[in-house]
Amino acid sequence: MQIAITRLAEKGTTDQALCEKYGHSARIVSPLQAELRASLVQTFVLAANDGEFDAIFFTSAYPAKHIGMLLDREITKRCRVIAIGPQTAKILHEQGIAAETLPTFYSRDFVPYLGKWIDGKRIGIPRADVPNPELIRAIEDAGGLAFEYRCYGLVPTGEFLDLEGADVVLFTSANSFSQARLPDLTGIIPAAIGEITAERMKDGGVTPIVVGDGSLEGTLIKLNEYLKTQ
Repeated sequence: MQIAITRLAEKGTTDQALCEKYGHSARIVSPLQAELRASLVQTFVLAANDGEFDAIFFTSAYPAKHIGMLLDREITKRCRVIAIGPQTAKILHEQGIAAETLPTFYSRDFVPYLGKWIDGKRIGIPRADVPNPELIRAIEDAGGLAFEYRCYGLVPTGEFLDLEGADVVLFTSANSFSQARLPDLTGIIPAAIGEITAERMKDGGVTPIVVGDGSLEGTLIKLNEYLKTQ
């Protein structure tokens, strides 16, 4: 099957190989485009390299790619660097940063992962300009100090998703669904990468047939399980 995957174009570089592993082909369709905010990137990097954080949390691959390379390697040896998934961790590892990998694909599990260690710690979070008050509140409730840097914006392209020939459309985030201009989905299997995206889709009137675990691979596994029942 051909799977249209809603990602930033530069984030989908490994999607084709992974889809082929599960017997499918991938096409990236981008309802959003990223706009890096250089001044905020600089502000974050200066703070990080001055040793102001006890931990840095990369919540996606995009900031890891654009910011990780600017971090002082000696600082990152003394500061815990946590990546939300293996792809984000891989990018950081390739840049010489020994990042830990969150065991799930949800930022809500960041505080439970750190446990009591987080009490009194300063956490730097370079991320998209998308509110995540639950994460900030959880850090503060656990006694940590959250320093959020909204280093890039996600701007809708305003164009209809090109789903011609697609058998499946896979939404990789809640915003990639909400901000997308959708054509008629008749005959196309709607899929959500995880439960948060699935809930946003339901709220928007589209019920996902397949719901993954927060990762592309997990969603492909669920898709193949669904297809075996048809």
